[in-house]
Amino acid sequence: MAAPIGQILLAPDTRPHVIDDCCTLIELEISEKSGVSGAAVKLAYKTVNTFKPGHIRFMVGRLLPEMVGKLEPYWAAFISSGSADFGDYLAKHGEEVAQALLSVTDAHAAASDRPTIIKAYNTVRGGAAKHIQIALPRVGDLVLKYAG
Repeated sequence: MAAPIGQILLAPDTRPHVIDDCCTLIELEISEKSGVSGAAVKLAYKTVNTFKPGHIRFMVGRLLPEMVGKLEPYWAAFISSGSADFGDYLAKHGEEVAQALLSVTDAHAAASDRPTIIKAYNTVRGGAAKHIQIALPRVGDLVLKYAG
């Protein structure tokens, strides 16, 4: 059986590269957003970056272990399934995966003492599951880059 993705993605030599790739994935996903919800996501992202430069990268690093933990059962099921594409596997379980990942950000938002960050998060939270589901194929590719 393949190693747990936590062992791979969170290894000291690998983790900084995973964080870089996650930040690149976030920027790419945001740049491709359009319409009203896309504008809200772009504004929230810009607000956070303006209010606290480097905060997104910091939070990616901070949330990574919990996010990987939420992906771990899907990774194990993916390996058992014999499927070839983890992104496709995640997409097929999109709503469930999105809610699992959002449970991490929701908990951190609820514990935050930064009103501007909380307001930006709450502005985009309603449509967040849809945006996460769209990103799942790239999330799967990112995981496979290191664990595949």
